[in-house]
Amino acid sequence: MQLVAMHESGALRADSISIAGGMVPGSAGIPAFTLTRCDPSPIPVVLAVPHAGRAYPGALIERMRHAAFAAPRLEDRLVDLVATEAARRTGAALLVAHAPRAMIDLNRASDDVDWEMIGGAPPPDASSTPTGGSLRRARSGLGLVPRRLPGLGELWKRRIERHELDERIALVHQPYHEALGRTLADLRERWGAVLLIDLHSMPPLVARSHGEPAPQYVVGDRFGAACEGTLVSTVFSLFAQGGQRAAHNRPYAGGYVLERHARRREGVHCLQLEIDRACYLDSRLAERGPGFDGVVDLVTELVRRVADEVADMGRDRQRWRAAAE
Repeated sequence: MQLVAMHESGALRADSISIAGGMVPGSAGIPAFTLTRCDPSPIPVVLAVPHAGRAYPGALIERMRHAAFAAPRLEDRLVDLVATEAARRTGAALLVAHAPRAMIDLNRASDDVDWEMIGGAPPPDASSTPTGGSLRRARSGLGLVPRRLPGLGELWKRRIERHELDERIALVHQPYHEALGRTLADLRERWGAVLLIDLHSMPPLVARSHGEPAPQYVVGDRFGAACEGTLVSTVFSLFAQGGQRAAHNRPYAGGYVLERHARRREGVHCLQLEIDRACYLDSRLAERGPGFDGVVDLVTELVRRVADEVADMGRDRQRWRAAAE
Protein backbone atom coordinates (compact mmCIF):
# COMPACT_ATOMS: atom_id res chain seq x y z
CA MET A 1 0.00 0.00 0.00
CA GLN A 2 1.08 3.55 -0.67
CA LEU A 3 1.40 6.29 1.96
CA VAL A 4 -0.38 9.51 1.01
CA ALA A 5 -0.77 12.85 2.73
CA MET A 6 -4.41 13.77 2.16
CA HIS A 7 -7.75 11.98 2.05
CA GLU A 8 -9.90 12.95 -0.91
CA SER A 9 -12.75 14.14 1.29
CA GLY A 10 -10.91 16.49 3.63
CA ALA A 11 -7.86 17.36 5.68
CA LEU A 12 -6.34 14.81 8.04
CA ARG A 13 -5.75 15.14 11.76
CA ALA A 14 -2.24 16.26 12.56
CA ASP A 15 -1.51 12.92 14.27
CA SER A 16 -2.86 10.66 11.51
CA ILE A 17 -1.55 9.01 8.39
CA SER A 18 -3.45 7.98 5.28
CA ILE A 19 -2.61 4.81 3.38
CA ALA A 20 -3.87 4.13 -0.14
CA GLY A 21 -4.47 0.50 -1.03
CA GLY A 22 -5.58 -1.62 -3.96
CA MET A 23 -6.32 -0.14 -7.36
CA VAL A 24 -9.41 0.79 -9.36
CA PRO A 25 -9.13 -1.30 -12.56
CA GLY A 26 -9.08 0.94 -15.62
CA SER A 27 -8.10 4.05 -13.63
CA ALA A 28 -4.33 4.27 -13.45
CA GLY A 29 -3.07 5.62 -10.15
CA ILE A 30 -6.43 5.70 -8.34
CA PRO A 31 -6.44 3.52 -5.20
CA ALA A 32 -9.35 1.23 -4.44
CA PHE A 33 -9.58 2.61 -0.91
CA THR A 34 -7.91 4.86 1.64
CA LEU A 35 -7.25 3.90 5.25
CA THR A 36 -6.67 6.77 7.68
CA ARG A 37 -5.39 5.98 11.17
CA CYS A 38 -3.83 7.61 14.19
CA ASP A 39 -0.88 5.79 15.74
CA PRO A 40 -1.41 5.06 18.54
CA SER A 41 -5.17 4.90 18.13
CA PRO A 42 -7.00 7.24 20.54
CA ILE A 43 -10.25 5.22 20.49
CA PRO A 44 -11.18 1.58 19.66
CA VAL A 45 -13.55 2.43 16.79
CA VAL A 46 -13.30 1.95 13.02
CA LEU A 47 -15.59 3.75 10.56
CA ALA A 48 -15.85 2.01 7.18
CA VAL A 49 -17.66 3.24 4.06
CA PRO A 50 -17.82 0.56 1.34
CA HIS A 51 -20.49 2.01 -0.99
CA ALA A 52 -19.67 5.70 -1.53
CA GLY A 53 -16.94 5.24 -4.17
CA ARG A 54 -17.04 7.69 -7.07
CA ALA A 55 -13.94 6.73 -9.08
CA TYR A 56 -15.66 5.63 -12.30
CA PRO A 57 -13.36 4.51 -15.13
CA GLY A 58 -14.53 5.67 -18.53
CA ALA A 59 -14.83 2.10 -19.77
CA LEU A 60 -17.20 1.22 -16.92
CA ILE A 61 -19.46 4.19 -17.65
CA GLU A 62 -19.49 3.36 -21.36
CA ARG A 63 -20.75 -0.15 -20.64
CA MET A 64 -23.60 0.96 -18.37
CA ARG A 65 -27.12 1.57 -19.57
CA HIS A 66 -28.29 5.02 -18.46
CA ALA A 67 -25.09 5.55 -16.46
CA ALA A 68 -25.97 9.08 -15.30
CA PHE A 69 -29.09 7.70 -13.63
CA ALA A 70 -27.97 4.24 -12.55
CA ALA A 71 -24.53 4.95 -11.08
CA PRO A 72 -25.65 7.46 -8.40
CA ARG A 73 -28.53 5.20 -7.38
CA LEU A 74 -26.03 2.49 -6.49
CA GLU A 75 -23.93 4.87 -4.36
CA ASP A 76 -24.37 5.63 -0.69
CA ARG A 77 -24.20 9.19 -1.89
CA LEU A 78 -21.59 11.34 -0.06
CA VAL A 79 -21.90 9.44 3.23
CA ASP A 80 -18.10 9.21 3.16
CA LEU A 81 -18.04 12.96 3.86
CA VAL A 82 -20.03 12.35 7.04
CA ALA A 83 -17.64 9.59 8.10
CA THR A 84 -14.54 11.64 7.27
CA GLU A 85 -15.59 14.55 9.45
CA ALA A 86 -16.66 12.28 12.33
CA ALA A 87 -13.31 10.46 12.16
CA ARG A 88 -11.39 13.75 12.10
CA ARG A 89 -13.19 14.94 15.24
CA THR A 90 -12.86 11.70 17.19
CA GLY A 91 -9.70 9.95 15.99
CA ALA A 92 -11.60 6.87 14.82
CA ALA A 93 -9.84 4.85 12.14
CA LEU A 94 -11.44 5.47 8.74
CA LEU A 95 -11.64 3.15 5.74
CA VAL A 96 -13.25 4.63 2.61
CA ALA A 97 -13.68 2.78 -0.68
CA HIS A 98 -13.09 4.76 -3.87
CA ALA A 99 -13.99 1.93 -6.26
CA PRO A 100 -17.70 2.34 -7.07
CA ARG A 101 -20.31 -0.21 -6.09
CA ALA A 102 -21.25 -0.49 -9.76
CA MET A 103 -17.85 -2.11 -10.30
CA ILE A 104 -17.85 -4.40 -7.27
CA ASP A 105 -19.87 -4.52 -4.07
CA LEU A 106 -17.64 -4.77 -1.00
CA ASN A 107 -20.60 -5.81 1.14
CA ARG A 108 -20.99 -9.07 -0.78
CA ALA A 109 -19.00 -12.29 -0.64
CA SER A 110 -16.61 -12.86 -3.53
CA ASP A 111 -18.64 -15.90 -4.66
CA ASP A 112 -22.01 -14.07 -4.56
CA VAL A 113 -22.07 -13.86 -8.36
CA ASP A 114 -24.77 -14.24 -10.97
CA TRP A 115 -22.69 -16.24 -13.44
CA GLU A 116 -25.17 -15.62 -16.27
CA MET A 117 -23.80 -12.07 -16.53
CA ILE A 118 -20.17 -13.23 -16.64
CA GLY A 119 -18.52 -14.39 -19.87
CA GLY A 120 -16.42 -17.54 -19.67
CA ALA A 121 -16.83 -20.67 -17.59
CA PRO A 122 -17.73 -20.26 -13.91
CA PRO A 123 -15.73 -22.10 -11.21
CA PRO A 124 -16.57 -25.81 -10.90
CA ASP A 125 -18.37 -25.30 -7.58
CA ALA A 126 -20.52 -22.38 -8.80
CA SER A 127 -24.08 -22.73 -10.03
CA SER A 128 -24.92 -21.24 -13.42
CA THR A 129 -28.50 -20.40 -12.46
CA PRO A 130 -29.87 -17.56 -10.29
CA THR A 131 -31.13 -20.07 -7.74
CA GLY A 132 -27.79 -21.73 -7.03
CA GLY A 133 -26.64 -22.21 -3.45
CA SER A 134 -23.70 -19.82 -3.81
CA LEU A 135 -25.95 -17.04 -5.09
CA ARG A 136 -27.60 -15.08 -2.31
CA ARG A 137 -28.07 -11.40 -3.06
CA ALA A 138 -27.18 -12.05 -6.71
CA ARG A 139 -30.69 -13.44 -7.20
CA SER A 140 -32.10 -9.95 -6.61
CA GLY A 141 -29.67 -8.37 -9.07
CA LEU A 142 -27.50 -6.92 -6.30
CA GLY A 143 -24.70 -9.45 -5.96
CA LEU A 144 -20.96 -8.93 -6.07
CA VAL A 145 -21.40 -7.11 -9.39
CA PRO A 146 -24.83 -5.44 -9.48
CA ARG A 147 -26.87 -6.58 -12.46
CA ARG A 148 -30.19 -4.72 -12.29
CA LEU A 149 -32.07 -2.03 -10.39
CA PRO A 150 -35.80 -1.77 -9.69
CA GLY A 151 -37.48 0.53 -12.19
CA LEU A 152 -34.46 0.44 -14.51
CA GLY A 153 -33.79 -3.20 -15.30
CA GLU A 154 -30.48 -4.44 -16.63
CA LEU A 155 -27.50 -2.21 -15.86
CA TRP A 156 -25.06 -3.45 -18.49
CA LYS A 157 -24.98 -3.44 -22.28
CA ARG A 158 -22.98 -6.65 -22.42
CA ARG A 159 -21.48 -9.35 -20.24
CA ILE A 160 -18.43 -8.88 -18.05
CA GLU A 161 -15.55 -11.17 -18.89
CA ARG A 162 -14.30 -13.61 -16.28
CA HIS A 163 -10.82 -12.09 -16.19
CA GLU A 164 -12.37 -8.68 -15.44
CA LEU A 165 -14.25 -10.10 -12.47
CA ASP A 166 -11.10 -11.79 -11.19
CA GLU A 167 -9.20 -8.50 -11.53
CA ARG A 168 -11.83 -6.59 -9.55
CA ILE A 169 -11.71 -9.14 -6.77
CA ALA A 170 -7.90 -9.14 -6.65
CA LEU A 171 -7.41 -5.37 -6.84
CA VAL A 172 -10.41 -4.11 -4.86
CA HIS A 173 -12.33 -6.69 -2.82
CA GLN A 174 -9.48 -8.74 -1.41
CA PRO A 175 -7.19 -5.88 -0.33
CA TYR A 176 -10.10 -3.88 1.14
CA HIS A 177 -11.15 -6.71 3.43
CA GLU A 178 -7.57 -7.55 4.31
CA ALA A 179 -6.98 -3.92 5.34
CA LEU A 180 -10.18 -3.87 7.39
CA GLY A 181 -9.32 -7.16 9.09
CA ARG A 182 -5.81 -5.99 10.00
CA THR A 183 -7.10 -2.70 11.37
CA LEU A 184 -9.69 -4.41 13.56
CA ALA A 185 -7.06 -6.87 14.81
CA ASP A 186 -4.59 -4.07 15.61
CA LEU A 187 -7.12 -2.04 17.58
CA ARG A 188 -8.38 -5.07 19.46
CA GLU A 189 -4.79 -5.91 20.40
CA ARG A 190 -4.28 -2.38 21.75
CA TRP A 191 -7.63 -1.95 23.48
CA GLY A 192 -8.85 -5.49 24.19
CA ALA A 193 -12.01 -4.84 22.12
CA VAL A 194 -12.96 -2.90 19.00
CA LEU A 195 -16.12 -1.72 17.26
CA LEU A 196 -16.63 -1.41 13.50
CA ILE A 197 -19.35 0.97 12.34
CA ASP A 198 -20.07 0.06 8.72
CA LEU A 199 -21.66 3.25 7.43
CA HIS A 200 -24.26 3.29 4.65
CA SER A 201 -27.08 5.49 3.41
CA MET A 202 -30.53 4.52 2.21
CA PRO A 203 -33.32 6.08 0.16
CA PRO A 204 -36.18 7.40 2.30
CA LEU A 205 -38.17 4.48 3.69
CA VAL A 206 -41.91 4.05 3.53
CA ALA A 207 -43.77 3.96 6.84
CA ARG A 208 -44.70 0.40 7.84
CA SER A 209 -48.15 1.46 9.06
CA HIS A 210 -50.49 4.42 8.56
CA GLY A 211 -49.69 7.36 10.80
CA GLU A 212 -46.30 5.96 11.81
CA PRO A 213 -43.32 7.99 10.53
CA ALA A 214 -40.63 6.06 8.69
CA PRO A 215 -37.25 5.48 10.35
CA GLN A 216 -34.43 7.90 9.57
CA TYR A 217 -31.76 5.46 10.78
CA VAL A 218 -31.50 1.67 10.74
CA VAL A 219 -29.06 -0.11 13.03
CA GLY A 220 -28.09 -3.63 11.95
CA ASP A 221 -26.30 -6.18 14.13
CA ARG A 222 -27.35 -9.39 12.37
CA PHE A 223 -30.02 -9.90 15.05
CA GLY A 224 -27.52 -9.81 17.88
CA ALA A 225 -24.82 -11.99 16.32
CA ALA A 226 -22.44 -9.17 15.40
CA CYS A 227 -22.42 -6.81 18.38
CA GLU A 228 -22.82 -6.67 22.16
CA GLY A 229 -26.34 -5.62 23.08
CA THR A 230 -25.19 -2.87 25.45
CA LEU A 231 -23.54 -1.04 22.56
CA VAL A 232 -26.72 -1.28 20.50
CA SER A 233 -28.70 0.10 23.45
CA THR A 234 -26.32 3.05 23.71
CA VAL A 235 -26.88 3.87 20.03
CA PHE A 236 -30.66 3.77 20.39
CA SER A 237 -30.52 5.88 23.54
CA LEU A 238 -28.65 8.56 21.63
CA PHE A 239 -31.24 8.54 18.83
CA ALA A 240 -34.07 8.76 21.34
CA GLN A 241 -32.46 11.72 23.13
CA GLY A 242 -32.17 13.61 19.87
CA GLY A 243 -35.67 12.74 18.67
CA GLN A 244 -34.40 10.71 15.68
CA ARG A 245 -36.49 7.79 14.48
CA ALA A 246 -34.51 4.55 14.38
CA ALA A 247 -35.23 0.91 13.55
CA HIS A 248 -33.37 -2.26 14.50
CA ASN A 249 -32.36 -4.78 11.80
CA ARG A 250 -35.36 -4.05 9.57
CA PRO A 251 -35.07 -3.67 6.68
CA TYR A 252 -31.25 -3.80 6.95
CA ALA A 253 -29.67 -6.28 9.37
CA GLY A 254 -26.12 -6.09 8.04
CA GLY A 255 -24.40 -7.84 5.16
CA TYR A 256 -21.17 -9.58 4.29
CA VAL A 257 -18.93 -7.05 6.07
CA LEU A 258 -20.50 -7.92 9.42
CA GLU A 259 -20.70 -11.62 8.58
CA ARG A 260 -16.99 -11.74 7.76
CA HIS A 261 -15.48 -9.49 10.41
CA ALA A 262 -17.67 -9.67 13.54
CA ARG A 263 -16.26 -11.87 16.32
CA ARG A 264 -18.21 -10.95 19.44
CA ARG A 265 -16.61 -13.54 21.69
CA GLU A 266 -13.16 -12.38 20.61
CA GLY A 267 -13.92 -8.71 21.26
CA VAL A 268 -14.59 -7.63 17.66
CA HIS A 269 -18.02 -5.99 17.48
CA CYS A 270 -19.66 -4.70 14.30
CA LEU A 271 -22.68 -2.52 13.55
CA GLN A 272 -24.17 -1.46 10.24
CA LEU A 273 -25.65 2.04 10.31
CA GLU A 274 -27.97 3.20 7.52
CA ILE A 275 -28.82 6.92 7.28
CA ASP A 276 -31.75 8.30 5.31
CA ARG A 277 -30.19 10.39 2.54
CA ALA A 278 -32.84 13.05 3.01
CA CYS A 279 -31.32 13.74 6.45
CA TYR A 280 -28.04 15.07 5.04
CA LEU A 281 -28.50 15.66 1.29
CA ASP A 282 -30.45 18.27 -0.66
CA SER A 283 -33.92 17.76 -2.12
CA ARG A 284 -32.45 16.02 -5.18
CA LEU A 285 -30.49 13.64 -2.91
CA ALA A 286 -27.41 14.66 -4.86
CA GLU A 287 -25.33 17.15 -2.84
CA ARG A 288 -24.90 18.24 0.77
CA GLY A 289 -28.11 19.60 2.22
CA PRO A 290 -29.06 21.74 5.22
CA GLY A 291 -29.07 18.70 7.52
CA PHE A 292 -25.50 17.67 6.78
CA ASP A 293 -23.86 19.32 9.79
CA GLY A 294 -26.49 17.93 12.15
CA VAL A 295 -25.89 14.37 10.92
CA VAL A 296 -22.13 14.83 11.32
CA ASP A 297 -22.70 16.01 14.90
CA LEU A 298 -24.90 12.99 15.60
CA VAL A 299 -22.47 10.43 14.17
CA THR A 300 -19.59 12.12 16.00
CA GLU A 301 -21.42 11.89 19.33
CA LEU A 302 -22.36 8.28 18.60
CA VAL A 303 -18.70 7.39 18.01
CA ARG A 304 -17.63 9.11 21.22
CA ARG A 305 -20.23 7.35 23.36
CA VAL A 306 -19.65 3.85 22.07
CA ALA A 307 -15.86 4.35 22.18
CA ASP A 308 -15.98 4.76 25.96
CA GLU A 309 -18.03 1.57 26.34
CA VAL A 310 -15.82 -0.45 24.02
CA ALA A 311 -12.74 0.69 25.92
CA ASP A 312 -14.35 -0.45 29.18
CA MET A 313 -15.24 -3.80 27.61
CA GLY A 314 -11.66 -4.18 26.44
CA ARG A 315 -10.23 -3.47 29.89
CA ASP A 316 -12.53 -6.11 31.35
CA ARG A 317 -11.35 -8.63 28.75
CA GLN A 318 -7.69 -7.84 29.40
CA ARG A 319 -8.13 -8.21 33.18
CA TRP A 320 -9.89 -11.53 32.65
CA ARG A 321 -7.11 -12.78 30.36
CA ALA A 322 -4.44 -11.69 32.84
CA ALA A 323 -6.21 -13.47 35.67
CA ALA A 324 -6.59 -16.64 33.56
CA GLU A 325 -2.86 -16.66 32.83
